[in-house]
Amino acid sequence: MYWSRFLSLHALWVTVSSMMQHYPSVWGHYDVCKTQIYTEEGKVWDYMACQPEARDMIKYVKVTLDPPDITCGDPPETFCAMGNPYMCNNECDASTQELAHPPELMFDLEGRHPSTFWQSTTWKDYPKPLHVNITLSWNKTIELTDNIVITFESGRPDQMILEKSLDYGRTWQPYQYYATDCLDAFHMDPKSVRDLSQHTVLEIICTEEYSTGYMTNSKIIHFEIKDRFAFFAGPRLHNMASLYGQLDTTKKLRDFFTITDLRIRLLRPATGEIYVDEQHLARYFYAISDIRVYGRCKCNLHATGCKEENKRLLCECEHNTTGPDCGKCKKNYQGRPWSPGSYLPIPKGTANICIPSISSIGNPPKFDRIWPNISSLEVSKPNQANVCDNELLHCQNGGTCINNVRCQCPPAYTGILCEKLKCERDPGGCGQNSGQGSMAHRPLILLTALLAAAGLCTW
Repeated sequence: MYWSRFLSLHALWVTVSSMMQHYPSVWGHYDVCKTQIYTEEGKVWDYMACQPEARDMIKYVKVTLDPPDITCGDPPETFCAMGNPYMCNNECDASTQELAHPPELMFDLEGRHPSTFWQSTTWKDYPKPLHVNITLSWNKTIELTDNIVITFESGRPDQMILEKSLDYGRTWQPYQYYATDCLDAFHMDPKSVRDLSQHTVLEIICTEEYSTGYMTNSKIIHFEIKDRFAFFAGPRLHNMASLYGQLDTTKKLRDFFTITDLRIRLLRPATGEIYVDEQHLARYFYAISDIRVYGRCKCNLHATGCKEENKRLLCECEHNTTGPDCGKCKKNYQGRPWSPGSYLPIPKGTANICIPSISSIGNPPKFDRIWPNISSLEVSKPNQANVCDNELLHCQNGGTCINNVRCQCPPAYTGILCEKLKCERDPGGCGQNSGQGSMAHRPLILLTALLAAAGLCTW
């Protein structure tokens, strides 16, 4: 009797688990590039899109300051406490370890007391501007996955610009402007990320949210990555499939979160007042105790590993690809043009592996042995990627594929593959009558019915 109940429970678990495969809570993170499966032809490789784990990218950064002699301490100088211009007993001396504030202290472990920080010279040359550029370089393409956080030991600057480069510092674009008065400083109306939407998420804004002078509890500046993700994935980032779909199909969005370098342009130190106190210029300077940048190596969905070699990050490429970003096919694997992997279809994506060159094997490659990514290897249309089809890229939730270029979704659904409920965009979320309630409870209803059928329910 107990054995039969166990078998019933096992069958029940398998059934419910297979149903739950389609829910956002179990979508994967693309952490496997290939796995072996068994088919009628025997054991073959099943390839899928893959990417490295996100990590603390500051461990691999190179920092450059401009002007090079902007760090305090050479010659030694005295500076005042920000909140009290008469407390000028603090000293910066580059020749004494305990009094030095070199750039590397922006990236050391925090939590020590007293805190460690980089510090600039004071604004002794006022009214000449005190400008500092802090450039963070990785010599590698990075995909940001979390907020950029800068912690100031001094007051947060009155004016600052965060910039990014996608070409190793050759050209720069603004990421965000920061000011106590955006209109006066940059001729821009003040905004916050909360004022943006899916349609305006790429807008470059000026915010006054992080420029409130030198209050002791106001030291941190953010560049909000996750808040921008949330426009597509929901407030708690539960619907990552929707975000991945957007990143897959919108190059500008993908490039927005991709960098090779960051530059912090400090344009005016915290004054805390309308006017600069020219009698106490030693109270004005920049000091940064911590910078955090989290992301992953960009490997074009062709690698799960990224290693440091000769002080440079390199993708550990799979799918017969090679290069620092897995951006080309290996020799003898150029049977079709190189292509990045794709996040779609959820949850395994499409590997778009490089296939053997016909000249290297004598006969055309057997595409049917690369199942289930057969559509990605079609040679008749090597550069055309289908948004949907009736084999692998299925429109979900009853959607209809129109000419392989879009899914026509039922009224209650939206998204690239009709994978997202429209009600998730509403302020109240998906209530009991929205369709989400019935979908979310289907596995539970099935579970109850199967338990009853197996005689395992006692209520």
